Amino acid sequence: MPPATLALLERRWSLVALAQGHTCFSAGDRIERVYFPISGLISLVIATGRGELAEAGMVGREGAVGLQTAFGPRTSHTRATVRVAGSAYTMAADALREAVQRSEAAQAAVINYTEVLWAEAQHLAVCNAVHDASSRLARWLLQCADRTDGERVPLTQEFLGEMLGITRTSVTLLAQNLQARDIIRYGRGRITIADRRALESHACECYRAMRELYRDQPGSGLRTPRNDAIGRAHQLE
Repeated sequence: MPPATLALLERRWSLVALAQGHTCFSAGDRIERVYFPISGLISLVIATGRGELAEAGMVGREGAVGLQTAFGPRTSHTRATVRVAGSAYTMAADALREAVQRSEAAQAAVINYTEVLWAEAQHLAVCNAVHDASSRLARWLLQCADRTDGERVPLTQEFLGEMLGITRTSVTLLAQNLQARDIIRYGRGRITIADRRALESHACECYRAMRELYRDQPGSGLRTPRNDAIGRAHQLE
C-alpha cells in the first residue's frame, strides 16, 4: 500500500490472535471485516451440499482476506477458516474502503492482489482435476512453508484430507511414502520438510506456476526459497 494509505489503515486496524478453527466469515455472509495475517494461515474453503470440502485458496502474510470489500459491500462465496494459528491486523470493511478509495495506487494494489488470488484459484481447480494426490500433497506442503516461513504448524490428517479431497488413510499412505524416500519426516501430527529440492521435484507444476504469480507483487510476504536455503529443514507440525 502507498505510505499515505497505510497510515490511514494503521489508525483503524487492531491486532488480534487467530485461533485454529476460527471462521472469519462463511459463504453467504456479508464481509464485515478484513484480515491481514501477520502469521498463520487462512484457508478459503468451498463446501458442497453433502458437506464435502475443497480448498479454493490459502492466505498467509502475503495477502489479506476480505480485501474485495475495498470496492463496495461484498458477500463471501467461500468460508475463510484459520488452519494455522497466528495473528492478524483486522479492520472494518467500510474503513478499508474509505482509505483505499482515496488513492489510485492503493486501488491498483488491491486489484493486482485480487487478480493474483483469482488466478491461484484457477490453478487449484485444474490441479485438483488432473494431478495425482501425492504431487498435490507436495505442492500444498511447499505453499504452506512459503507462507509460514517454516514455522511449526499443526497439520492433522483430517485437515490435509479435506484440503486435498482425499481420505485420512490416503494421507497417511502418501506421507509414509515421502518419508520412506527421506523427503519428509512424519509422525505425531508433525511434518518436517527434510529435502526441499526433492519435494519441489515431486510437486506438480502448479506449485511453480502459483509461486510465479507473486513475483511481481511489491512487498509480498511470500517466501521464495533461496538456493542457499535449499536443504535447510522447514518445520511443520
